[in-house]
Amino acid sequence: MYAIAVLGNIILLIVIKTESSLHEPMYLFLAMLAFTDLVLSTSMLPKMLAIFWWGSGEIGFVSCLVQLFFVHTFSAVESGVLMAMALDRYFAICYPLRHSSILSMPVVTALGSLVLLRGVLLVAPACFLLHRKDFCQHRVISHSYCEHMAVVKLVCEDTRVNAAYGIFVALALTVFDITVIVVSYTMILRAVLRLSSSDTQHKAFNTCVSHVCVILAFYVPVLFTSLTHRFGHSIPQHIHILVAHLYMVVPPTLNPIIYGVRTKQLKDKIVVLFQKGI
Repeated sequence: MYAIAVLGNIILLIVIKTESSLHEPMYLFLAMLAFTDLVLSTSMLPKMLAIFWWGSGEIGFVSCLVQLFFVHTFSAVESGVLMAMALDRYFAICYPLRHSSILSMPVVTALGSLVLLRGVLLVAPACFLLHRKDFCQHRVISHSYCEHMAVVKLVCEDTRVNAAYGIFVALALTVFDITVIVVSYTMILRAVLRLSSSDTQHKAFNTCVSHVCVILAFYVPVLFTSLTHRFGHSIPQHIHILVAHLYMVVPPTLNPIIYGVRTKQLKDKIVVLFQKGI
């Protein structure tokens, strides 16, 4: 799955970069999503494979914090990009004549920069708080990567501030982004149902289905992982770890497949790219 994720997302980036006809908001946000997926999966999966293949079960404290920072920052970035993609679909379907002027290249760049900055500013304090703590002799993380709450549980001191901040960040990001996504797609659904042409309705629904599949693949395991770390004490550890792995692996693997198969313009360009390669 990691190999598919890397190959698929690199192909998406190459196609979007080389084809000037794809330099539109939807595909630029898709390129941001592909880059985010590459960073997110690569920040965790090589180390996880080293654990499974070679028994390399140790990691330095600073390296652990760096991994924690990249995993959580780019999880936040992915959530923000999905929100931006929902806004893009809203403007494209509800305001088609003004879409290109509303989401111009500078606006798309600014949105991407703000999403990245938001992730960095929200996750960096969690790493700073952990760096100042004293850890006990027990230093075995019950995970295959440095997840925030898994590391917090190894601290000897009072960790209520760490736990409260982690919950605040998770809820703030998730509630805000999901609210924007739900409102955007509710408005889209109302607009689509008012369209007179069945072909136009089908095309709009087809585009939105791809986004909804990607959103569900990301948010369902994210919410499960975030909530069970704090409240799901009765859930077996291996179930929790399995879902956390799916949250890190499944979206980066599925995103290029979903968009590559369901987006005709993108699929055609990928076919042309492979034909040139052959």
